[in-house]
Amino acid sequence: MADNKYAAYLCAGCGLGDAFDLGQTEKIALKEGKMHVVRRHDFLCSAAGVQTIRDDIEREGVTHVLVAACSRRAKTEAFRFPAVAMARANLREGVLWVVAEGSAHDEVRQEMADDYVRMGCAELKKMKLPAGNPDAATNRRILVVGGGMSGLTAAIEAADTGYDVVVVERQGALGGWAQRIWKRTPFRAPYAEPQDTGIVDLVDRVTAHPRIRVHLDATVAETAGAPGRFKVKIARESGGVTEEEVGAIVQATGFSTYDPAKLPALGGGAPHVVDQAGLEALAGAAAGGAIRRADGKAVASVVFVQCAGQRDDTGTHLPYCSGHCCATSIKQAMYFKDANPDVDTVVLYTDLRIPGMGEDFYRSAQRKGVTFTKGTVSRVESAGDACRVTFRDLILDEEAVVDADLVVLATGQVPNSGVDIDLPDDDATKAQQVSILNLNYRQGKDLPHLRHGFSDSHFICFPYETRRTGIYAAGPVRRPMDMAQATEDATGAALKAIQALENAALARAAHPRAGDLSYPIVRLEGCTQCKRCTVECPFGAIDEDERRFPVFNESRCRRCGTCMGACPVRVISFENYSVDTVGSQIKAVDMPDEFSEKPRILLLACENDAYPALDMAGMARTGYSAFVRAIPVRCLGSVNTIWITDALNAGYDGVMMMGCRKGDDYQCHFVKGSELAHYRMGKIDDTLKQLGLETERVVTHEVAITDGARVARLIDDYVAQINEIGMSPMKGFG
Repeated sequence: MADNKYAAYLCAGCGLGDAFDLGQTEKIALKEGKMHVVRRHDFLCSAAGVQTIRDDIEREGVTHVLVAACSRRAKTEAFRFPAVAMARANLREGVLWVVAEGSAHDEVRQEMADDYVRMGCAELKKMKLPAGNPDAATNRRILVVGGGMSGLTAAIEAADTGYDVVVVERQGALGGWAQRIWKRTPFRAPYAEPQDTGIVDLVDRVTAHPRIRVHLDATVAETAGAPGRFKVKIARESGGVTEEEVGAIVQATGFSTYDPAKLPALGGGAPHVVDQAGLEALAGAAAGGAIRRADGKAVASVVFVQCAGQRDDTGTHLPYCSGHCCATSIKQAMYFKDANPDVDTVVLYTDLRIPGMGEDFYRSAQRKGVTFTKGTVSRVESAGDACRVTFRDLILDEEAVVDADLVVLATGQVPNSGVDIDLPDDDATKAQQVSILNLNYRQGKDLPHLRHGFSDSHFICFPYETRRTGIYAAGPVRRPMDMAQATEDATGAALKAIQALENAALARAAHPRAGDLSYPIVRLEGCTQCKRCTVECPFGAIDEDERRFPVFNESRCRRCGTCMGACPVRVISFENYSVDTVGSQIKAVDMPDEFSEKPRILLLACENDAYPALDMAGMARTGYSAFVRAIPVRCLGSVNTIWITDALNAGYDGVMMMGCRKGDDYQCHFVKGSELAHYRMGKIDDTLKQLGLETERVVTHEVAITDGARVARLIDDYVAQINEIGMSPMKGFG
């Protein structure tokens, strides 16, 4: 501590010098903040301003820097000083641009700016420069589990980029579903005809590539370790076991088709009724000629039934759309028309979903004579040597019947995801599942699943990411998709795997705090072995030793701080983010007395959505109350209830928390953070009652990064509500 030297730099640019009494703020930084160096600059992010800071670091021995200027999300390159600990006080977006000018506001605006400098100084005093994990992991090989289109694409993309790849395929040959498909839907111009799958060439490229090693007839028996140092046991069908060390993993285990036998009303399991996979087998046998049924009869009429066992709202079958099925039926209808234009080909659909250039493909099928009828099928039954399809014609609004030699059911994709950790241990479904990765993690053998069994990966914020750091999902195992989408998906997953192992080699965090060198530190002498950190960590980064103390695996850690928020005795921290860095900011605010009619609202804002939304409000000059004091937190999951208690005891009139959306359609960058915070805050009412405070004094809101105007309204509405309730009776007792 004696060797630390603290410096605060105040910017007068962007109108800050005109709006604020920076001389007063300088005195606060010097006397209250106890900064060793305090400087003001007319344009701090200019080359001259940045050089001033660099000179102090090099010549004056400054170890801790506070920049009081714009948001921490602005000018990140200019204010980048890797050799020192650093904090930011947001005077521009957080004060100047959200508090209107005028004599009625000048005083409270100055108070707001002064408080943010106090808070920045207090945070800086509790921070350390992250030293980084000395146990950096340097393995740069990538394991790809699955040898279908997705897996092979991921493998070849990574290998062509210069990384060694290990491919594990449970079948005796590479290719997956793509090997069983006669043609694929068009993925390049002119988008009018079914095209070759290209899988043969892709398999040849993979098997001939000097950087790729392939294990066939093999499965993963165990996966242990972490990014940069995974140890994987690969079991062959013959009984042999090989151990491979890899830095990152791509799971591309694809899908199985929904069992048509579960659809007896639609003829599933009956003669002359096949699913789309069955039709591909018939087309492959025909090799471009006339397609024949299993009994050898040439097909003269065929009906395609869309959404068979899909988009089902009864809970009996698949509730989702598998995405590719409409285009696949169009392609398969063309098989018949190309071989014999006289084949009567009907596609029964409720609505056609053909993304990309699918409209051109659909028009091409129409020109070939494929009939598209909008209707819902109620029954498929045998009618002599044919099938009879009963459906509701949605255009004519009447019951209709059509006979066909063959009926094709467009069933959906069921992901091969492995064991679902969210199922009860005695659940019969879990007993039927087969583990894919056999993870040696206390939180389960496989990647956590979304509600429909797909490997957890959010399609907007972080595709490919899973709750197991360094392990990425690609292709239909993470969401329904066609071959073109799977190819693109696999390329993205390979890039994320490369990013993960390179970060691990530098001991840096993975997404979303990529580059963060801090990692969890725990004081075991204070640990009560409650296991909350091990249970609540969204990423399985915490295990237990033989004494049942937590063991932190830094390479798996995403630095969200959920463990810190979970710890009831507050023994978990990061060098640059801790219970003390936030707690000291809360206590640093100058608290008006209860007669001042100036409430103080603490706002704990998630740095990924809520705090950016506050910045967006500032950039749009959308004003909100100057009585709020916002502190960015890594995730609402990192919020320790002691912060709420300390704030209320210190005289804050209310506490707002703003984080990402939770639930099945979560937006939380740390997956479970918002959900865990909501659960914890559900118990805060007892604390409020013990303090004799109204439960309305603590509120939580879900916000998106685009909610700039909304967060301003939420703040103003809450300040109005606090004014109605009255000032906190705790003022003066903090």
